[in-house]
Amino acid sequence: MTQTTIFSARKIITMNPNRPVVSHVAVRDGRILGAGTLEELAGWGDYTLDDRFADLVVMPGLVEGHAHTMEGALWSFTYVGWFDRMDPDGGTWSGLKTVDEVIARLSEAESRTGDQDAPLLGWGLDPIYMGNVRVSRHDLDRVSKTRPVGVLHASGHILNVNTKGLELAGLLKEGTNHPGIPLGEDGLPTGELKSPEIIMPAGKHVGMDRAFLATDENGLRNYARLCVRAGVTTSSDLGQQLNDDLVAMFERVTGEAQFPVCLVAFRINFGIEPQELVDYTASLTDRSTDRLELGKIKVVADGSIQGFSARLQWPGYYNGAPNGLWYVAPDQLAEIYERALAAGVQVHTHTNGDEATQLTIETLEAALRKHPDFDHRFTLQHCQLASEAQFRKMGRLGMCVNLFANHHYYWGDEHYRLTVGPERAERMNACRTALDAGVPMAIHSDAPVTPLGPLFTASAAATRQTASGRTQGEAQRISVAEALYAVTMGAAITMKMDDRIGSIETGKRADFAVLQDDPTEATPESLKDIGVWGTVQGGRIFEASGI
Repeated sequence: MTQTTIFSARKIITMNPNRPVVSHVAVRDGRILGAGTLEELAGWGDYTLDDRFADLVVMPGLVEGHAHTMEGALWSFTYVGWFDRMDPDGGTWSGLKTVDEVIARLSEAESRTGDQDAPLLGWGLDPIYMGNVRVSRHDLDRVSKTRPVGVLHASGHILNVNTKGLELAGLLKEGTNHPGIPLGEDGLPTGELKSPEIIMPAGKHVGMDRAFLATDENGLRNYARLCVRAGVTTSSDLGQQLNDDLVAMFERVTGEAQFPVCLVAFRINFGIEPQELVDYTASLTDRSTDRLELGKIKVVADGSIQGFSARLQWPGYYNGAPNGLWYVAPDQLAEIYERALAAGVQVHTHTNGDEATQLTIETLEAALRKHPDFDHRFTLQHCQLASEAQFRKMGRLGMCVNLFANHHYYWGDEHYRLTVGPERAERMNACRTALDAGVPMAIHSDAPVTPLGPLFTASAAATRQTASGRTQGEAQRISVAEALYAVTMGAAITMKMDDRIGSIETGKRADFAVLQDDPTEATPESLKDIGVWGTVQGGRIFEASGI
């Protein structure tokens, strides 16, 4: 006989407008049987009452619409970021404020590495906070001249390597002419590398092999542990070079009895032609499970704003830096969009600069004329500098958006001072404009770029506070209720999963975030401080303290 469990809680927030708050929720076969009073739910027949959440608050499982599971694998290396950061074990790594501190931590790690030929990798570097200094190969040579050393920037769009790393990659030579390989006064590369086609081949020599990071089974489990600590039951893995072997690994690990999260793995456009990209991604759809969603594409159009590699419309960067890099050719983007629309495959596109956003809007509009689709939900990820006119056009085209709300806190001051200037900094990640334009909206962390934590992200969207405590863009603030919707139903809608997750109502998967306090009664500032007891995913219970 099928077992029914009814959970009680101090309060259950459903995100179902027909019944927004209830006292009990019934679960059967990993799905929600109903939400209401105990008397109502008893009508479904015999049940077991579970009161373990009686003093806690339950809401729909939080949905991270833009993150990367490689965060779990990166903790095998050395964190050198500006901000303090929690690891999968719950420990905190202190932030580093100078290049010398970065070199010292890397040197300490180097001293513990026995194999003299083994690469050394650091991650999270944020030199924009250090006077926007450029870290060079000579800096990293202070760590080691004999072993390859690399440091990935917080944005994920820049990699610094030492002289040995350049030598192994075959890049230590004069006459290089590539915008992603800056040269020093001696005519040789400085060691700073930009754009995927440069980072990926060079990165494998310093331990920054994205293919390896993606196939690290223990890293995948570590990422899942971070999800439980953050109240996340569904997370995108936004950009994997999926192949049969990698998909099989994802199936195996997510299929483990105690794997606590559903991963939505997107096939990135790197290293594959448009036709094969769409055909292969479409072929994966039927392999989806309750813990692994497949069949979606991620395209990267440009770089990062704080890395000065995003594509900006006139007048460009506030400090006069040259415009950023295109990561996809316009004709290639058009072919991907047209083939995906014809095949019914959803595409999410990374755009940071408003010039990249304009390209995607124009390209999709043309593709939709050839292949009309009334529910495509093509989504722009980050989309940080979009204007009101662009949001209005997105709304008319049926597009969705996932805005990088955490940027207000982590880089807002630098955007105001250095990258885009005061006026455009105040419109960045324009949540209010998106909602007013009728564009379905999510907000995100882009972990490991910023720490995974949807309650922090919701707080960032509601306060728009920078690290220095300023409110940047008062007119773009949204309410706590709107922010909570964005990290539940909003994210579910952008991934075409709102029929299964995002709210607590009959028929959906039994995915819950279990919290210490009521987020609907929190102020925008205190929302980020609410403790997470754990999660329920598919009816299975995971306590953060025991994960």
